[in-house]
Amino acid sequence: MSQTLNKVFIDVEVDASVASDAELAKKLEEVCPVDIFAAADSGVEVVEKNLDECVLCGLCIEAAPAGTVHVKKLYDGTELS
Repeated sequence: MSQTLNKVFIDVEVDASVASDAELAKKLEEVCPVDIFAAADSGVEVVEKNLDECVLCGLCIEAAPAGTVHVKKLYDGTELS
C-alpha cells in the first residue's frame, strides 16, 4: 500500500481573521500558480495535497492583508514574509 505524504517541506497558514473572507479566497485561488488555495463557501481552504508544490513565489503573501498568510519552510524553520 502506497502512502502519500503532504506538508513535508512547506506549510501554509491563513490567519483566522481573514480565513472566512470569500473575496480573499477567490484572490488567493487566482494568484497561486500551484493551486494551494481553494475558494469555498466557508472562505479560504488550503489544499494540503498541493502544499509541497509551493514554488515560494510569495504571490499569496502579496495578495493578502499584511501578516495574514504565512508560508513556512519546514525544512529550515524559516517563513516567507
